[in-house]
Amino acid sequence: MKKLIVVTGPTASGKSDLAVRLALQHDTEIISADSRQIFKGIPIVTAIPDMSQRMGVTHHLMEMLPLDAYYSAAMFEEDALRIARSIWARRDVAIVCGGSMMYVDALINGIDELPTVPEAIRASLADDWSRMGDDWLRDRLRTLDKEYYAQVDRANMKRVFHAVEICLAAGVPYSSLRTGRRKRRDFEIEKIVIEMPREQLFDRINRRVMRMVEAGLEEEARSVYHLRHLNSLNTVGLKEMFAYFDGEMDFDTAVARIQKNTRVYAKKQLTWLKKSVDTQQATPEE
Repeated sequence: MKKLIVVTGPTASGKSDLAVRLALQHDTEIISADSRQIFKGIPIVTAIPDMSQRMGVTHHLMEMLPLDAYYSAAMFEEDALRIARSIWARRDVAIVCGGSMMYVDALINGIDELPTVPEAIRASLADDWSRMGDDWLRDRLRTLDKEYYAQVDRANMKRVFHAVEICLAAGVPYSSLRTGRRKRRDFEIEKIVIEMPREQLFDRINRRVMRMVEAGLEEEARSVYHLRHLNSLNTVGLKEMFAYFDGEMDFDTAVARIQKNTRVYAKKQLTWLKKSVDTQQATPEE
C-alpha cells in the first residue's frame, strides 16, 4: 500500500526542514499544505523555503496562484490527492508538509461535498464585503446560519466568507451540509506532529520574525500594499505592516505585534493539534 507521510505542527517549529530530510530519505517529493504559500509574490511573510533549504527536493503547491485567486480546503484536498497519486506512480511514499490545519484535516479525513459556488455569487459577495467590511459579513453569516456563526472563529474572515458563499449558493445553512463523516482512504497515513516546549517555540517564532524583517519584509509588504483588500493578504505579518504604513503604529510596534500575533496563531494550532490522534511526535533540529 502507498504511504502518505504528513508533517505538521505549529508555525516556526521546523516542519519544512524535517519534511526535506524525510523526502531525501525516501527519495520522494513534498506537497505543501500551507494556505498562504500557495500564492505568488509573498515568499518572505509566508516563510517559503528557499532553494538551498529545499536541497533539490521537488515541492508542489507553492507560489502557483496570483494573489487575487480563490482557493479553499476542498480545492486543496482535490489537488493534493491528484499530486500524491502522480508521485505514487513513481514512488511508494509522498510527503505533505504544512500547518494549515483545515488543509491537513481535509486531506487526512476528507471534506464534505459542497456545492460549487457560481463565480457571480462569489464576486458579488466579495464586492459587498470590500465595501461594507468584516462586521457586515459576520452579520450576514449570523442571518444565514446561526448555528455555524456560533461555532466559527469569527476572526477568520476567509472561513466566514466561505460559509456565507456556500449558504448563498446552496440556499440552505452551511451547517446543514456538514456531516463530519470521515472518508476512507486507499493509502496508509503516517502523521508526524512536531512538539517542543512552548517557551522554545515562542523563541523560535520571535527569531523567525526578526529574520523576516532582515530579509526585506517591509519592502515585500509595500509591494503588495495596493492589494491589501485581498483575502490572500489578510495574514499575520502583512496586516501589521499595513497598519504601520497607515500610520496606526510605528515600525518597532508593528514588528512586536507580528511576533505576538504569530504566537497567538501558534496557540490556536496547538489547540487544534491536541485533538489529533494516531500521531508520532518529533523534535526539530536546530
